[in-house]
Amino acid sequence: MLEVAVVVQKSDEIRARVRELMPTARDELAALVALRSIADPRQAPPEQCAAAANWVADAFRAAGIGHVELIGTSDGSRAVVGHQPGPEGAPTVLLYSHYDVQPAGDEALWATPPFELTEREGRWYGRGAADCKGNVVMHLLALRALAGAGEPLPVGIRIVSEGSEEMGGGGLEDLVEQRPELFAADVVVIADTGNVAVGRPTLTTSLRGIANVVVHVETLAGELHSGMYGGSAPDALAALVQMLSTLRDHGGNTVVDGLDTAQDWDGVDYPEDQFRADAGVLDGVRLTGSGSVADAVWARPALTILGIDAPPVVGSAAAIQPRASARLNLRVPAGMDPHKAQDALIAHLEKAAPWGAHVTVEREAVGSPFRAKTSGPGYTALTSALAEAFGADVAVAGQGGTIPLCNTLAGQLPDAEIVLMGVEEPRALIHAPNESVDPSEIENLAVAEALFLQGLG
Repeated sequence: MLEVAVVVQKSDEIRARVRELMPTARDELAALVALRSIADPRQAPPEQCAAAANWVADAFRAAGIGHVELIGTSDGSRAVVGHQPGPEGAPTVLLYSHYDVQPAGDEALWATPPFELTEREGRWYGRGAADCKGNVVMHLLALRALAGAGEPLPVGIRIVSEGSEEMGGGGLEDLVEQRPELFAADVVVIADTGNVAVGRPTLTTSLRGIANVVVHVETLAGELHSGMYGGSAPDALAALVQMLSTLRDHGGNTVVDGLDTAQDWDGVDYPEDQFRADAGVLDGVRLTGSGSVADAVWARPALTILGIDAPPVVGSAAAIQPRASARLNLRVPAGMDPHKAQDALIAHLEKAAPWGAHVTVEREAVGSPFRAKTSGPGYTALTSALAEAFGADVAVAGQGGTIPLCNTLAGQLPDAEIVLMGVEEPRALIHAPNESVDPSEIENLAVAEALFLQGLG
């Protein structure tokens, strides 16, 4: 059992060191953002990922992690893995981040170049500035703040920075299962979530899982003239639209036969006006779902239509479509089996098909939901450190996204505490054009992490 020690160094001393290092942190984040580390050779040269991996490895070595190596994984990415032993009997903390990023998408939608860190109105803009290169820099800041005391690190430190998290290749999860000794720790800090708002410290305790499918509908041997055959000829696109409409009720609730859709969230509230602003909901457009926002985005399943294969409007002909397809994303809350949820979704789609339309469904990989333990000394110590660093009470929130690594680590390290935090608050617009980070989030979280590591020592 870990024992939480009294923090022996005042937070203002840690704060002063972190603040002094913030210009360096900005330069480092600029260097990282400039690397197009998209783990997909179709979208960016692999050399960019290699350069990012080398940069991260060198930075952690310079921050005091004595043994750092690059390890190839099963999906072709390279993980940066390191270890610095602590004093005898001290606990070990694993600090996680990832250096790969989402594609920029349509760069015309960015106000400034996506791979050039740019400051506007106090925020730093660029792809990966928050997700997750800002968290890499945050870890480095915390370690350097502790090293500035001129004393050895108070705890053992393991670091891992993943190279394919955004592409979901599963390489790191395989590495954890193959070489669990590289990840052995008492507490695991997953820095890939964020606060509910700038300045409101937040620990994420619940992650929704994922169960995607691609549904194909066929009704005709080929296209038919809509004037000659329309009215009796079964339209595959119309059949697909009718099937998809059954996945939500009139109020916008996800309704998949066999899935419980009435769970309630018992953590921090997500005010509707804040959500509307965060999500950019247009004036006059109502939110979907019958429960609270927190219920809908953290505690209940949610079905999203990711894409539809159908003729584009420009160039479309007056023809009845013989086939149509859609890719569906089902988010699965903690406590729900994603395999059973995927089975239920498939059965629902098959049952909903009208007119005897032929339906085939392709399964995509599922990701399990995750619920963190909140009763251990690591969680207690981090909560205290966050409150001290931010000067505010700590919120408990969920996240709609999926981090499969959490369940893999929980399986391999059953006695470890896994805690989730990060710099990715709603205004960061992760995965979207104009992603950004508030530098105060990097600073405050670095102070909190340094205080946390010191308190555990």
